[in-house]
Formats: sequence, structure tokens, C-alpha cells
Amino acid sequence: MTALVFQELPHPGLIRFSGEEAQAFLHNQLSCDVAALTLGRSTYGAYCTPKGRVFASFLLWRSEQGLFMQLPSSLREPIQQQLSKFILRSKVKAENLPDDPALIGVAGDGAAARLQKVLGAAPTAPHDVLHVAGATIIRLPVDRYQIAVPREQAPRLAEALGAAEQAGPEHWEWLAIRAGIPVILPATQEQFVPQMVNLDLIGGVSFQKGCYPGQEIVARMHYRGTLKQRMVLANIAVAERPQPGDKLYSPSFGEQASGAIVNAARSPESGYDVLAVVQIASAERGDIHWKSLDGPVLKLLPLPYQVSRDRQ
Repeated sequence: MTALVFQELPHPGLIRFSGEEAQAFLHNQLSCDVAALTLGRSTYGAYCTPKGRVFASFLLWRSEQGLFMQLPSSLREPIQQQLSKFILRSKVKAENLPDDPALIGVAGDGAAARLQKVLGAAPTAPHDVLHVAGATIIRLPVDRYQIAVPREQAPRLAEALGAAEQAGPEHWEWLAIRAGIPVILPATQEQFVPQMVNLDLIGGVSFQKGCYPGQEIVARMHYRGTLKQRMVLANIAVAERPQPGDKLYSPSFGEQASGAIVNAARSPESGYDVLAVVQIASAERGDIHWKSLDGPVLKLLPLPYQVSRDRQ
């Protein structure tokens, strides 16, 4: 059993793409199947470099006002600038949404029932999206809900959710980590192909669509089976917060790093839970250390989705 919690989320980077060609434009730029994205669905995805490395990961959804790309605020400006270079004469407009809408996260036992009571509806399956009472509700894995509302409505919604416990600012990050959802940050840009951070396992990569930047490399890794690193969930029993990009080591790789931290958040139980990209061989042996060969050991935890550790 987990407590019902809600949290007013720090405003992320939010880019709205509008115009009659916006969906087609993004379909040709991103790793996910944007063409199939309906008003009732959301998706994770990646924006890659021509070398297939993830420049940014994001959550994407549609409304009648356009397509909304949610990513870390530190990456919003460079990603918007990079994508805007390719708009050219397309009927697409990309704009920053610095303050509106406000975002509220709800999770825990009874979350759906609470939203049903407060807003009159709740999405029933992961990545379902509902647009009700001026709000957009997205159900995220695992049983997390994100609500986007006009900023002036946020205090009233937070008050209505008052039966839930208000969580601290790091709690939502921890929930995303436990759900196995990677967030690429400046320290980890261009380090991984999408499969290394499991984006192919959470619906963030389509292998049926046509070209996008890096598509050939991403597809080759998928079809030729050359993937040697995967993302794992682990706990590190330390007091200092691990940082994105921190190197990981395994005895079989000597002084050469065998992986890196992707995200970290304090665990309510102890230490820090992390998402980390590691050599599949090191994960099989369970001998992964933080920062040095004699550093703290990563205790591997099960992810909520199936991951094959077989080297392809």
C-alpha cells in the first residue's frame, strides 16, 4: 500500500507546437510515432543527434491547442532552437510556455478515485489522456497522474486534492525513477542511444516509422543486435546524492568506466534510488560500483517492465 500524495510540480520546459503541419513535422524529427498520436494518448520519446545519441527525452501529448513537449527546463531553449532550425517554411509554430499551464502530480492508492471525485473523470490506462473541466489529465506509468490546468485554477485544484498528503519536491522524481522512466539532463546529453535508456521498452521508439535524425543507427542497433548496455534500477546506500553522469565501474572492465548514472532521488527507505546505464555483462554479475572500483555497490532492483539482459 502506498499513501495517496499530490504535488505541485516545478514548471518544466514546455514547448507547444501548433499549425496544420506540426504533427507531420514532429513525426519526421522524433523517435516516437507522432503520426499515431491522438487527442486521447501521450507518449515518451527522444530527439536524437544524427549519430543516434539522445539529445533530449520528453513526454508528448496532443490537445486542440497543439502538441505539447515536456522536458527539463534546462533543455527547453536549446531543443526549441534546434527544432526551429528545421521548420523553415513549414506551417508550424514552436513557442515556449514559461508559466502556463500549472502541473500537479497525483499518485498512490486511491489516486484514480480521488481524481474522479474532484474532476469527474480519470484516465484508465497508462498514457491515456483526458481533457475535462479545463484540465488535461495524463495517466503515467506506474499509476501516476499528471494534471495540466491554467495557472489561476491550480490553487483551487490543490485545495480540492487536500485529502491527499502533499509530497516533497523530490518525491515525484523518485516515483519516475521507480517507474523506470529516464530523464536526460545536460550532463547526460549525447551519451546514450535510445535503447540504452530503455526508451524502446516504454514506447518511446517506433521501428516502423520512416527517417528521423539518427534513425539509421537506432534501427541498426535494434535489428543487428549490437546493444551491450541497458538501463537498470538500483539503490546506493550513501548519504551523498549521486549525480547524472557519475561514472560506474566493474572489476571486469578495470579502470574503464562500465556505465553512468542517469537519474537519482532519495529513497523513502534508505540511500538513493538511481537509474543507471550499465554494461549488460556487469548487471548480470551484479558487481557495479559508484565512482570507483572500491566505491559503494549498486543493489539492483526490479524494474516494472520486462528487460532482457541477453546481449543481443
